[in-house]
Amino acid sequence: MPAGYSLHDFSFDLRAHMAPANVWVTSGWTSVVARAGTVCGVGGCFAPPYAAPDSALTLTFDVDGREVSDGVRPGIAGFGLGLLAAGGTWRPDRVDRHGTFHQYDDGHLVSLGVSSRLTPLHGVGGYVLEVTVENRADQPASVTLRPALTTGRPGRVPLAEWGWMPPSPTGDEPLTLAHDDLSKLVPAGGRAEYTLTVALGDGRVAPDAAGLASERWDRRLATALDALPRLETDIPGLADYWHRSLASGLVCLWDNPAFITNPFVATSGVDGGALCAYMWDTGGYAPHLLTLMLGDTATELLEAMLKADLTRHYAIAPDGTGLGVAYAYSGWSLVTLATAVASQRGLAPGLVERLHDAVATLDARFPAAGELRDYGTQHNLLEMRGAGWEHVVASPNAERAAYLEALATLAEAAGAALPVDELRATAARIRTAIAEQLWDPDAKWFRSRYPDGHTELAYSVQAFDALRAGACTPEMAAELIAQVRPGAFLGAYGVSSVSAEDERHYEVGDTDWSGAGAYTGEAPQLALTLWERGEHELAWTVLSRLLWMGEHYPYFPQEHYSDRPAAPPVGRRANVIAGLAGAEAILLGLAGVRPQADGSLVIAPPPAPGTVTLRGLRFRGRVIDVACRPDGFTVTVDGQPVAAVDGVVTVGSAS
Repeated sequence: MPAGYSLHDFSFDLRAHMAPANVWVTSGWTSVVARAGTVCGVGGCFAPPYAAPDSALTLTFDVDGREVSDGVRPGIAGFGLGLLAAGGTWRPDRVDRHGTFHQYDDGHLVSLGVSSRLTPLHGVGGYVLEVTVENRADQPASVTLRPALTTGRPGRVPLAEWGWMPPSPTGDEPLTLAHDDLSKLVPAGGRAEYTLTVALGDGRVAPDAAGLASERWDRRLATALDALPRLETDIPGLADYWHRSLASGLVCLWDNPAFITNPFVATSGVDGGALCAYMWDTGGYAPHLLTLMLGDTATELLEAMLKADLTRHYAIAPDGTGLGVAYAYSGWSLVTLATAVASQRGLAPGLVERLHDAVATLDARFPAAGELRDYGTQHNLLEMRGAGWEHVVASPNAERAAYLEALATLAEAAGAALPVDELRATAARIRTAIAEQLWDPDAKWFRSRYPDGHTELAYSVQAFDALRAGACTPEMAAELIAQVRPGAFLGAYGVSSVSAEDERHYEVGDTDWSGAGAYTGEAPQLALTLWERGEHELAWTVLSRLLWMGEHYPYFPQEHYSDRPAAPPVGRRANVIAGLAGAEAILLGLAGVRPQADGSLVIAPPPAPGTVTLRGLRFRGRVIDVACRPDGFTVTVDGQPVAAVDGVVTVGSAS
């Protein structure tokens, strides 16, 4: 049985980090940013309900009476140049940085190695900055740290107001700096250590606060990753991508007891924005990986989402308050999450019935258009910046058919009193209507229909969700899949949310949903869709284009470009829960592990592009290893090999 994950497994060399350059670190209580280009500089921090987005801690070093600044710009040599950043390491619990100062002036050599450790606190808002100064010269040096804390306007923001954008506090709360002795004589070849603590709000900081925060992270890993397998592979970049995908989920977990669930799954949150749970992100991209991470608390998350009025809101704030408008994909995401919970934990009949009532109410929110629904404008859909994928659309009408069918399956597994035959019949009528009313056989794509009869032909990546939801005939599916190619949806570094051949809708300014890139969960979800349909080589082609992200991000950003290895530098969230979709695609697609509503697993890996082994998957009381090769696969359950029947291994529940 493999050893559990450690914090070291998620270490990331900051020299490889791409834009945005600032890197955040969170304790699950406090999030704080390490300022780019500095060895010790710290920027804004958030510890809901407290926020200090405009705060900054900077250091200047007094070395034998001479000033050495931190965070200098590139320039020519000279004593005034200052401390030069030389790299660092991100871990989930902290950021370590190091730098150098090496100057010879007027017969006097000053040579210092400076390192810092930035640790966000848990249980109280704030952070600890530990600084170590090494004297590399052959004579003692007197080193005094001179910190400057810019508080900005730190304040308390009600939990109900933590939405998409980072909060703007009113400036009525303290932000205080405490430290030990900052003046020390450092002997030749010796070291000196300094500790500075910044506290947000009125909480008291324990003497060993940094160590306690890291211990909390150790416990979080032991809980959140206990059921997840370790990945071994000879495919370059795949293991890094797996770890960074898992890290993307880990940094979205908050465990403040004032939040509605513990842990609370934020859509983003490390930069203070989207520290709320969007139904679409939470359930729509990696429901099985997320449920494995949450364990028994997955049902609590489902209950919290059910309590939200999805006819009016797309997300819940940390205290459960509804945020935003009704979103067209919320019903699909709710049932998808419930299906994952049912497969791993089981669902009570009453909960399945409440799920049915919730999505029926949400369906009624959107006007009927025959068997289909009018899902409104971009306000309720993709938020593209031009007319296109709006009103009566293939997706999410196709997802509605899929979740009605899924509800029927859940009802049968749980013994819930739902009209399963009627649900499946409605799903079939919806799929027929999509094919007959929205498919354009000449364009070989779906049209969107407006209330006045106007139609739009938008080559959006959402069409592949309609494919995954079962709305396509074999001929339609072939035409859609043919668009997953270079010059259309496929870029060298991902997929485009709009085909580059769509002259009416493709643009390069909105990588989220209008082209030139995509929301981070979209490309791995497309790969998973292709694996589910037996398009194994094309699925790997899509996923392999994302492996660069594992080398260049400690956690995945909200979106990224598809034609270059980068993400938009400003205006987007620094992290996103949809980053878990990468690990979901590897587990369910590349390794072919498919959880079923009745609690069983169906394992049927496709031919692998190398060797890929997932060891220690814990599912319903079983421990499962899956080893994939180009010429076959093996499955071990509880240490015993299990033979495949017609290329499939079925694993029953032990609990």
